[in-house]
Amino acid sequence: VQLQASGGGFVQAGGSMRLSCAASGKVSSINAVAWYRQAPGKQRDLVARMPDGGITEYSDSVKGRFTISRDNAKNTVYLQMDRLKPEDTAVYYCAAEYFDVSTTVVGRAWGQGTQVTVSS
Repeated sequence: VQLQASGGGFVQAGGSMRLSCAASGKVSSINAVAWYRQAPGKQRDLVARMPDGGITEYSDSVKGRFTISRDNAKNTVYLQMDRLKPEDTAVYYCAAEYFDVSTTVVGRAWGQGTQVTVSS
């Protein structure tokens, strides 16, 4: 599974931005998609996770402002970010958890990261 993220950039506080993540390869093996973020000097944290047939979860810091969605026809995952705050500034990474039945390999693929900067 390979992931390609896009859509980052600069935005003023209170604004909105949508990130996209296109998947390729054995996309049928994906059983969960997620977005993480990493601010300078901090660890990479989960922002939102959408498992197949499960409950979508969000970090408390983005709940009610961010929405993760998935378009299976386009093999693309989105992160809609509204009412952005300066503390949302970070590099955002998409991730896909997969289980390859043919090889029994379980893993997580990462996109390359996209910078989101929110100015006050």
